[in-house]
Parts: sequence; structure tokens; C-alpha cells
Amino acid sequence: MGFVENSLAFVFVLGVMVLIHELGHFLAARAFDVRIESFSIGMGPRLIGFHRGETDYKICLLPIGGYVKMAGESIGEPTGDPREFLAKPRWQRLIIAAMGPIFNGVLAVVLLAGLFTTHYERFAYWSDPPVVASVEPGSSAAAAGVRSGDLIVAFDGEPMPDWESVRLAEITAVNKTVPVLIDRDGQRLTVNISIAPEGEQGVGVAGWNEAAAITLEPRPGSAAEKAGIHGGDIVRRIGERRILQVDDALEEIKGSEGKPLLLQLERDGRLMNLAVTPELDSDAGEEAWRIGAMIGPERTVSELGFGEAVEKSVETNLTNVTLTFRVLRGLIEQRMSPKALEGPVGIARLSGEAARRGWPDMVLLMSNISLQLGIFNLLPIPILDGGVIVMLLFESLIRRDVSLAVKERIMQVGLVFLMLLFAFVMYNDILKSLPSS
Repeated sequence: MGFVENSLAFVFVLGVMVLIHELGHFLAARAFDVRIESFSIGMGPRLIGFHRGETDYKICLLPIGGYVKMAGESIGEPTGDPREFLAKPRWQRLIIAAMGPIFNGVLAVVLLAGLFTTHYERFAYWSDPPVVASVEPGSSAAAAGVRSGDLIVAFDGEPMPDWESVRLAEITAVNKTVPVLIDRDGQRLTVNISIAPEGEQGVGVAGWNEAAAITLEPRPGSAAEKAGIHGGDIVRRIGERRILQVDDALEEIKGSEGKPLLLQLERDGRLMNLAVTPELDSDAGEEAWRIGAMIGPERTVSELGFGEAVEKSVETNLTNVTLTFRVLRGLIEQRMSPKALEGPVGIARLSGEAARRGWPDMVLLMSNISLQLGIFNLLPIPILDGGVIVMLLFESLIRRDVSLAVKERIMQVGLVFLMLLFAFVMYNDILKSLPSS
């Protein structure tokens, strides 16, 4: 059932992204009176469609892309038809090529703006000043001498006003030694931290932890629910221990050996005490004492006005653009693992998971994929929109067209490169989907 759900979610998400992308090319081409022969969602054999005017609108078998076929778009001898793509001025062809990625970027902004007017969700601690609550023993931060109570002022030369900024900078600095400016009791000093990779995707982790309100979400029939814990309850203490991080709560629960635990909870601004008895559980293949609740940092959910929603959407998308280019740089420098990339299999899995979690997660995923699709198509690779744009700019600079033979050779190289890239991404996806030994 998961495979079917993932596949359907993948087809829907990618279908919308491709439709919007190709719609950008289509509308720009129509505006400049380019004859459009076909508008296709999907690749390969034609499944269904209709003809209207001179254009064939169709859906094809393979849901892995789409295209707008314009008259005279392929490299060859011009026929003299003024409505051919290559017969148009370079500036018009450049706009036609750019409108696909631009439409993807606009869609990303529109989706998030619409979401944020009804559901703007964040980790509560993300807006807090980046004060280190604890340092994991043996971590990079511990080796560099970072201590509990240190305030992170700058990371690799960039100011760090809050924990969100720190976390986003940290994950893409993997396998890199970065200078970190900290404030310790009013004294500023710089420490050099070698950011280590962690997890399947090998993202960067320094080993410092923030202080955060930790919430509980009990599962039906669990020990937590039976004890009277409600979803969204904030756990302040377990026994005598103050809970500032997820690990604090997990250590107390797993170390209980089944003995009742006294939890101090905050609910709707009021403090209360509840006793809960952990149960031995083998969830996720590990036998441990658990209370049957999801434990994580507090999240805040609010509704934004239209203007603020648009502002936050633009801000979020710009942050994602910066993060994307940091990842690309890390891949080029061979600091980051290719496992950080997601191909069709990974996108299908993420789409299915987002669909099962609910529409806010689905909208967030669609916005991010639309943005990534736009960025990918702007890369200066022949065949992609970015390659077309670079060629047009080069021709404008030298004030003449590059010969058809040279263009054809460049396109062949670009096609081979994309085929190899697709094969690599698919191979990477398959490796990640296999169970780890």
C-alpha cells in the first residue's frame, strides 16, 4: 500500500511541477507568436490528449518530465518561417527559456504564502539566541572547547542571530573546519570546529545542543495516554532532572527500568504532576523502556496576514536557494555525500510520507521541489534552460550565432551528461532504499 501511495503522490507532485514549468515556456512562446506543435505532460508514448488549433495537448506514459515543442526549436537549417523559435530575436528566446524556471520559483512563493496564511509552523527555539545548553562528549564542539552557556555569535564569518541560522549553516559545513565566534561571559573568542558528518545523508553536526521546550504526543493506548498526558504537553522535569533537550527525556525514560516516573508538565500555562510507568518495547528493532509518546521540540503554529505571509514565503525560499547552492558547493568540493541528493525514488518516498502526514507537509514539499526544479533547470548544462540561456548570452556577446555543428556537438555532450547524472541519481536512490546491514 505504501508503494501505491508513494507512486500516486509522486505522480501528482511532479505532474503539478512540470505543468507549471512548461506553462511558463508555453505562455512566453505564445506571447512572442511562436508556433507551438505540442504541450506534453510526461514523456514517451501518448496516452490521452486533444488538439486545439495547431497544438497537440497530451499526457504521456512516463511521468518523469514534460516539454513544449516549438516549431524550429531543434537544431537544423531554418525554413524561413517567421514563427519558428530560432527565427525570433535572441532576447525573446532568452525570455522563453527563462520563464519555465521563473514559473517554478513563483509557484514556490505562492504555495508557501498560501500555506502561511493558515498554518505557519516553526520550532519554537529557532527564534531563540543560539546559547549552547550542552555539548555532546566526544563531539567536534567538545574537542574545540565549546562549553555550556556559550553564545554563538558568528559561524564561518556569518552572523548567527538565532538557532535556525546556526542549524542551516551547520548542516552544509560538513567535513569543513570553520571558525566560530562565541561569547563566553562577555568575552569573545574564536574556536575552530571540524564539522563531522552524521546520519544517512551525511549532514554536518557540530555536537552542541540548544535549550528547548520538549513536548509529548502520546500514541493511542500507550502508557503516556493512560497516565493522562495530552498532545502538546510540555515536559519540564522528570523526577529531579530539568528537561531542556530531547535526549534528557529519553535518558530518563530508558534508564527507568520500568519504575514509575514523576513528570512535571506544563499544559495551557499551568504546571501539573503526573506519574507514568514506562513499558518495555521493541519498536524500531531496539528493546527499550518507553512511554509510547513522540518526544520533540515545541512547535508553534500561527496564521499570518497576507502581506506577512508573502514576506515570510519569499524569505523562506531565499533561504532554501542559499541552502541549495551550499549543498552544490559541498558536493563539488567532495565534502558532502551524494546521499544528500534525492532522485525519483526518493521524491516518491518523500511525497508519500508528506501526503500521509497531512496537507501542510505536502504543500511544503511541493514548494521545495518546485524551487529545486527551477534551480536545476537554470544550471548551465546544455539541453537544460540554463544551457540555452548561456548560449544565447554568449551569442549576444560575440554578436553572431554559433555554428550549427558546434551547437549540435554541445547538445550531444549535454544529453550524455544528463543521462549519466540520471543513472547516478537512480543508483544512489536504490542504494539508500536498501536496508542497512
